[in-house]
Amino acid sequence: MSAAPPSETSRTPAPRHPLVTVLSLLFILLGLVLGSLGIWLFQLGGSAYYVLAGAGLLVSGVLLWTNSSLGAWLFFFVFIATFFWTVWESGSDYWRWLPRIGTFAVLAFVLALLLPTLRNPVPRRASRTAAGVLGLGLLLLVGLAFASHGGTSGDKAFPEAAPSAGLAPTREVSAQPADDPAAADWTAWGRSNAGTRYSPLQQITPENVAQLAPAWEFRTGDRPRRRWGAETTPLKVGDTLYLCSARNQLIALDATTGTLRWRFDPKVRDTAIPSTTACRGVAYYEVPAAPQVDPLLSDVAADLAVPVALPAEDGGVVSTSSRAPCAARIIEGTLDGRLVAVDAASGRPCAQFGNNGQVDITLGMGEVVPGQVAIIAPPTIARGLIITGHQGLQRADGSAPSGVIQAFDAQSGKLRWAWDLGDPERTTRPSQGKTYTPGTPRLLTTATSDEQLGLVYLPLGDAVAAEGNARMATSLVALDTTTGKPVWTLQALPGDAWNDDLVAQASLVDFPTAAGKVPALVLPTRQGDLYVLDRRTGQRLDPPAAAVPASVSGERKRTHTLDERDMWGLTPLDQLVCRIQFRRAAQPGAHTRIAYPGQHGGVDWGGVAVDPRHGVIVSNYTDLPDYLRKGSHADSGLAGWLSGAPFSGAGVQAAAGDGWRSNAGWRLLFTGLSCKQPPYGGLRAVELRSGAVLWERPFGSARGLGPFGLRSHLPIEIGAPNAGGAVVTAGGLIFIAAANDDLLRAIDLKTGKELWRTTLPAGGQATPMVYQQGGRQYVVIVAAGHHAMGTPRGDYVMAYALPQ
Repeated sequence: MSAAPPSETSRTPAPRHPLVTVLSLLFILLGLVLGSLGIWLFQLGGSAYYVLAGAGLLVSGVLLWTNSSLGAWLFFFVFIATFFWTVWESGSDYWRWLPRIGTFAVLAFVLALLLPTLRNPVPRRASRTAAGVLGLGLLLLVGLAFASHGGTSGDKAFPEAAPSAGLAPTREVSAQPADDPAAADWTAWGRSNAGTRYSPLQQITPENVAQLAPAWEFRTGDRPRRRWGAETTPLKVGDTLYLCSARNQLIALDATTGTLRWRFDPKVRDTAIPSTTACRGVAYYEVPAAPQVDPLLSDVAADLAVPVALPAEDGGVVSTSSRAPCAARIIEGTLDGRLVAVDAASGRPCAQFGNNGQVDITLGMGEVVPGQVAIIAPPTIARGLIITGHQGLQRADGSAPSGVIQAFDAQSGKLRWAWDLGDPERTTRPSQGKTYTPGTPRLLTTATSDEQLGLVYLPLGDAVAAEGNARMATSLVALDTTTGKPVWTLQALPGDAWNDDLVAQASLVDFPTAAGKVPALVLPTRQGDLYVLDRRTGQRLDPPAAAVPASVSGERKRTHTLDERDMWGLTPLDQLVCRIQFRRAAQPGAHTRIAYPGQHGGVDWGGVAVDPRHGVIVSNYTDLPDYLRKGSHADSGLAGWLSGAPFSGAGVQAAAGDGWRSNAGWRLLFTGLSCKQPPYGGLRAVELRSGAVLWERPFGSARGLGPFGLRSHLPIEIGAPNAGGAVVTAGGLIFIAAANDDLLRAIDLKTGKELWRTTLPAGGQATPMVYQQGGRQYVVIVAAGHHAMGTPRGDYVMAYALPQ
């Protein structure tokens, strides 16, 4: 008797494909994590999407484990729902789409190919068609990353050149090249004491800039192994370039060939280095042809003497009896708190200056250990006075030396006045046994000078809270150049609590009003604001427009504040972690908070560039937050990770005074990527008259960015963190490096379009300069890298020009 054939229902089920097993386990794991963390986010007031998506993934994974096609259909339902949720939450913002839809699209593509292996299978042709559609969608999603996103063009046409509009600072007299440089020169850090970073040269234009090629290269030989970041902008006076290396070696180069003319090393020790080994530039001073003899000049400033003799370049010691001409001199501030003056022609110390060519600025500050008082920004020379501030590190007990501003005679080095915020009536050095007031706000950049008005403009940093010196913290102060007495003060950020120092130099302009041009200045801040003020009185000068954009105003305004939708990551999981961190920081009484922009956000020390012919301000900025935590509070385990607690590694810094610690850039512990969506940096042009944004674009590529501390080298214009400034030329070009992608760019001033780029041998975290020699225009950038930006270290001075 033959056996009956088995029924259809009694057949052995088809074995589960190994990839289906992997997907089912992955869906179960993702579902559990997304669902549980999603519940936490929902309890904090966040989106309910992750709870629902996690539940759907969990059930889908369980069904797929049984090889049921219902699991696949449920996942596709979650994917489609995610798509519409992304449309609702993100609109057309491309960077928001990637973490929300990218991971699900990849999983959907793989699952579509596996549909024929499941119970109740889908025909292979239909499976491949669905996978093909999803694959094309993935290619489109990835390909769009290489397109431009976030750039805008304003409604206002680019202004016509108006030389008679009074937009260039004017003076009746000019005593120094830094006050009124020759067209071919660059005689101060911001090209002139007005700090506009504008060159009248126009040999290089948008039409021929693509032909720029290397002209010469010089290596300083100074490459610190730790905390590198020279930030240097050279000067050019006559036929010579003057610059300083990272550790303050003074160098003179032939402006045509880049060959070395002389070098002087003040022997700064590595123990004196503060947070960065930087020397942003030097100052140039010419002794007047017929100076008025001051009886006080016979005092060779013995009270300023330091206990060591200044070393000569050959390793010996310069004799105090030798006197170089020093009719023109180069003056720099050093990382160990000295002012050094050398002859511009030979590099030999100016013997009549202080103690054999140097002055110790720390006298009167009490005990100062190495690294606590460092001069990084070049001093300003105005009316024969060297005016300098300083920066540095706090003491172990949280206190800090005084931020006193000092003015020294440019010929003798004698102290002429000192402005101590804690004792403003006294302008001399403290008496024996006393010190300048500790912890007062410091001048962290180069002062701007108006020779005609006799004023210097000082953007001040924050104060040390423990010292109670916040009265003028984050203020712009105008001092009388001759006496050091305050004339007016604007406090930009009253009650500053987190590192919102004014670190950018102010730029002098003449502002048009109905009553005529007004001497004005433009002050950029780390908060992304630009203040336009009457530089005589400090009064606001709002642009004459019906609606003033947030980018230019005397009032504090914001173009954007962070919300939960701005949270980012490679996947929905790390984006969810960032959302939880965001919501936790917003809870009442939370010991975490978000500082936006962060300490490197907004306009940093590079400042702005101003085209006076068209009345246009060019500003590059970083758009990153910091995640802060009270130092005395620490969550453990998962809660600690999700609190954004800073761990050792990139982007972690300690806050001053108030016990807060900072995760700079708000980077996740595992991936190292920021919790904020791109762009992370931008470049904009603003019309001074109206305050209108003429154009704005992401600035910087993803070449220097990537997860896990890796540099992706991808040419995606994602908008990158940047440090350093731009220069503008009469040829209609912006030259800028600054971004952490190691590129120097030329950008069309009128449109914001990139016209030329070149790869630098190291990071370009410095402001370029432009000059002309022998009828040829040059663009020079110091490429030394920067440890805080993660760019390669170097010691290069690179010059570019059109082919001869």
